[in-house]
Amino acid sequence: MTGTRRAAEATPAETGAGGARPMVMLAVATIGFAVNFWAWALLSPLGPRFKDSLELSSFEQSLLVAVPVVVGSLGRIPVGALTDRFGGRVMFPAVSLFTIVPVLYLGLAGHSSLASLLAGGFFLGIAGTTFAVGVPFVNAWFPPRRRGLAVGVFGAGMGGTAISALTTVKEVDRYGMRFPFVVMAVLLAVYAAVAWLVLREAPGRTAPTEPLAKRLAATARMGVTWQMSALYAVAFGGYVAFSVYLPTYLKTEYGLSQSDAANRMAGFVLLAVVMRPIGGWLSDRVGAPRVMVTVLAVTVAGAAAQAFSPPLMPLGTIAFLAMAAALGAGSGATFALVAQLTPVSKVGAVTGVVGAAGGLGGFVPPLVMGFVYGAYGSYAAGLVLLALVAAAAALFTATVVRRAALDRQAA
Repeated sequence: MTGTRRAAEATPAETGAGGARPMVMLAVATIGFAVNFWAWALLSPLGPRFKDSLELSSFEQSLLVAVPVVVGSLGRIPVGALTDRFGGRVMFPAVSLFTIVPVLYLGLAGHSSLASLLAGGFFLGIAGTTFAVGVPFVNAWFPPRRRGLAVGVFGAGMGGTAISALTTVKEVDRYGMRFPFVVMAVLLAVYAAVAWLVLREAPGRTAPTEPLAKRLAATARMGVTWQMSALYAVAFGGYVAFSVYLPTYLKTEYGLSQSDAANRMAGFVLLAVVMRPIGGWLSDRVGAPRVMVTVLAVTVAGAAAQAFSPPLMPLGTIAFLAMAAALGAGSGATFALVAQLTPVSKVGAVTGVVGAAGGLGGFVPPLVMGFVYGAYGSYAAGLVLLALVAAAAALFTATVVRRAALDRQAA
């Protein structure tokens, strides 16, 4: 009986592929995720600069940095389903090459007005769909007991936003507005070529034959799709919201310079990136529901503390770093659950919907924060709302999600 169950759980990584091959695939996929996320986040560090040069309102600035987020989020739904059909070897180069167009447009011509920035940002959002390409690709290369860590390591590619935060403003100051966008276009082209030459699908992979609409409808009927979407909207959505809006928040609330605010945002992102694979690793060992409840409780405490606008050193810094660690670990734990609860052939489609929910979770808070500050001159209400949402998600995890995980284990 044990041998039968073991054979049923075996994946191509165990039955046919060499031991080093899955790690090579994971490394190349993670690099691709990081490069595309770097491109996806190019506008965020420049938000305060565009606000000053184009005389934007707080809401317009929030809209500018949020548009790529929402497009990259919604785009994950069809891209995830297309990845199930065509595989990561096709989709990674395709998304990377497409992203070159808006990157060059924004760098060479599209930064002179809000309308042109919004148009370029809309298509730049395609870069954010690479998450829905990488999760099913990586998932197929690893056995169930290692998927939490593997997908967590891949998720660390979201650190591309930190690279953008650390480099974009400095490059613009030194070499002009075009430079970081042209460099990014070259990196995307190089990665597309490498991905096409190196990436291979996991042995034994079978592409679904049903029409795209039918597969998306079947995905929508799965309970795990909406349970994980709710959790990811809070965990990854919170991370995305802070990664795009934190420079503006720090500059407005604490009077930091644009460069200092961008550097602190990079620290937030880097900690979240480091914690994502740790969240996946812990989920493999102690259970993802337990990890989720813990990190959501930490998020509640951090958001509630920051709502009182404490001094940045040390209380404000501690609150933000605690939330960064919690949101990063929570993002890893969510996809450990996706890998455990979803049939392998549907991981791409489920990942697309869940990833979209996470991105949309990051789209709304910057707009809310901009509106709240414009109306009341304070960010407190927005942070209190984050604490309440995280508390509700923790309760949901401890009851509904935990029960679903136990049922799946028993089955």
